[in-house]
Amino acid sequence: MTVSTTATPLHALATRRSVKFLRAPAPKPDELEQILQAAMSAPDHGALRPWRFVVIQGEAIGKLADVALEAVKRSGDPRMTPEKEKSVREWMSAVPLFIGLAQKIAHDNTKIPEQEQLLAAGCATMNILNAVHMLGYGAFWSTGMGTYVEDVQNALGLDSLDYRFLGFLAVGTPACAVPPANRPNFSDFVTEWTGPV
Repeated sequence: MTVSTTATPLHALATRRSVKFLRAPAPKPDELEQILQAAMSAPDHGALRPWRFVVIQGEAIGKLADVALEAVKRSGDPRMTPEKEKSVREWMSAVPLFIGLAQKIAHDNTKIPEQEQLLAAGCATMNILNAVHMLGYGAFWSTGMGTYVEDVQNALGLDSLDYRFLGFLAVGTPACAVPPANRPNFSDFVTEWTGPV
């Protein structure tokens, strides 16, 4: 799915959707810089900059597959059958770029609630997803691949004492046509408050 250069920003936001099956090419280096810079515009109470990103591409993707899948198997997760492992490895081998996502835990912070720091990291990630889409690529936020297995987080250099790991963004060119998502109407999720009930 490629966003038209004449699309408005609101149209781009409304048409973004997760794309799991991706292939090369990935964003070019200058595009990746723009994508990651977009994350810096996230709302951030206290300017703590709690987001952290780990770029994984090229031969490192195979190493990530080895580390993550072995860690998941060691954790005893019964879902990691040989068939599932083969499927995940095939999927990962087609994806040209992964971005690891984490929230930096501000241990010395006494002012900004932890949930606000987590939300800031989530907003930064959403900015990345939108920037990827606006540049004509696709992305998928995955919490498979051992997101909640400490060994995976540690292998990425994100010590669990200092970081909350949030998963991976798979980024690339959609491998097939992506139909529009069927979105609910916002009115089903909104009320107007006019005073105490």
